[in-house]
Amino acid sequence: MRKPVAMCPVRPGDPCSLCVPGATGPEDCPLVAEVMRDAELRARLADLRRDLRPSSREV
Repeated sequence: MRKPVAMCPVRPGDPCSLCVPGATGPEDCPLVAEVMRDAELRARLADLRRDLRPSSREV
């Protein structure tokens, strides 16, 4: 059975590449934790995710 690929919450659409030494995935990544703690970064990430979402007008 294949193990699911964890996706990076900071880079929408990209798999977790374990770019931070010591991290085993998004769940214990210090970069992800810092982005989620900072209101401005979290809002910017939400904007990026919204921009990447397919529009209902494009159907």
